[in-house]
Amino acid sequence: MPRPRFSTLAAACATALATALMGPTTSAQATTADHYSGILSDGAAWIADKPAQWNGSLLLFSHGFGPTTAADAPSAAVRQALLNAGYALVGSSYDPNGSMWALDSAERDQFAALTAFRRQVGTPTRVISVGQSMGGLINAQVARDGAGRVDGSLGLCGLVAGGVDLDNYQLDAEYTLATFFDPADADKLVNLDSQTDAGALADRLTKAVETAQQTPAGRARIALAAAYLNLADWASGQQPPARGDFAGQEEQQYAWLAQGLLGFIVPARWSVEQSAGGNTSWNTGVDYAGLLRKSAHAKQVKALYRDAGLDLRNDLNRLTRGADVTADPAAMAQLKRTSTAGQGLAVPLLDIHTTADQLVPVEQESAFAGRVRRAGDSALLRQAYVARQSHCNFTTAEVLAGLHAVEHRLDTGHWDNSTTTAELQRSADELGLDGAAFTDYRPNRLTGTR
Repeated sequence: MPRPRFSTLAAACATALATALMGPTTSAQATTADHYSGILSDGAAWIADKPAQWNGSLLLFSHGFGPTTAADAPSAAVRQALLNAGYALVGSSYDPNGSMWALDSAERDQFAALTAFRRQVGTPTRVISVGQSMGGLINAQVARDGAGRVDGSLGLCGLVAGGVDLDNYQLDAEYTLATFFDPADADKLVNLDSQTDAGALADRLTKAVETAQQTPAGRARIALAAAYLNLADWASGQQPPARGDFAGQEEQQYAWLAQGLLGFIVPARWSVEQSAGGNTSWNTGVDYAGLLRKSAHAKQVKALYRDAGLDLRNDLNRLTRGADVTADPAAMAQLKRTSTAGQGLAVPLLDIHTTADQLVPVEQESAFAGRVRRAGDSALLRQAYVARQSHCNFTTAEVLAGLHAVEHRLDTGHWDNSTTTAELQRSADELGLDGAAFTDYRPNRLTGTR
């Protein structure tokens, strides 16, 4: 199956994810852990590592979007730290024969990998599931369905709002960019023919954005699209812009786009469509003025439109009138069935997210918390935040501090203060590893939910 083409930022994301998925070689681990592997009934691979001094706890790791390669830890550094601390690790590749959006098989394969570990390695005294990025969505499903199989759960930068919301708010942003900067592609945003075509579309949209950035009108419309994308206004390698620095906020949102963000999310849409069997997003009936009013970036957009001398109402009306993308009902139903979470929790779950995540916006946590609350399971959920840019950009200390908070919940039956910013920071600092930046934070509403 062809793989996506990535440019600057997307290539960096792919490299980081590959490093997290692959980790060190088996030979490098051999001095501290026994390595196990096997093949599940659907052809998925599973791997596991058990240290000589196993503490009895097993971590079931769900990896993120990318090649369907078995992984059992979020990064090489975290893997080594966990093995040194006595944890055993296990995880699967998910079904390697289909889309990289492997939600059809992922949860099933994770539970099968857990069963394989019990049969071939040993019986753990406790199982904690851990998931990263797309694996954070899988992890939330495991936390929902895993009673009797897992005891608790830790989510990292999770795509917990699910595939339907993801595709819809990305469509809103891409539709806005195409409408104003690349109208020839405005009707080519869904039902993508191939990974290659998706990559070419991403290139055209990116070049159009680069051109638009040269004018005040272009910058205002980029900010509008960024608002629909829930795009962070704090870019990699930069200082966060001031609250009222609307031009500076747009400049950093543009930096994410220019560095290759579209080169990641547009080809990823093709993988989702491949998995679901058709287009899974729609904007028919969407009121783009109403959508903007719900965005945390509404003031920024209005200010930039005013400075550019543009009529925002006219642009919003144009978007609303032209919104005619319809989803394939069967594909949408398939994505809802396989790629949602938050309908409930069976075990305690702590989610941790960076505050400026360009790929999985931190606002997803708000949508997820609302769904868990409506299911009546808020007591089982806690969420914590790290003041840092980029997707899944956690230190080893932050991950281990989150794990220890989940363990406290399992040991005592209560969260107590274990997930407060101060306690998580203290826990991370005491490890003496690579630092931490936990922060008090409350994410805004996720824009683009239907």
